[in-house]
Amino acid sequence: MLEVTRLNDQKVVINCELIEYIDANPDTTITLTTANKFVVKETLDEVIEKIIQYKNKIYSQSIKINQNTKEEE
Repeated sequence: MLEVTRLNDQKVVINCELIEYIDANPDTTITLTTANKFVVKETLDEVIEKIIQYKNKIYSQSIKINQNTKEEE
C-alpha cells in the first residue's frame, strides 16, 4: 500500500497494484486502473521511491517465508 498526501493535506492510502500510470505536469497525478485519479503533494520521484520500498518489503517477506518453508522440509 502506498500512503500519499492530497493537496488538501489529507492522507490517503492507495493499492500500488492498481496504479496504471503517474503524471507530473506540474502536480503529481496517480491514475488507477479503476479510472480514479489522485492529485498528490509528493513528487513523481517520491512516489516511485515509496512504491519501490513497498515492493521490496513485500518481496523480501515472501523470500523469507519461502526459505523457512524449504528449511522445514
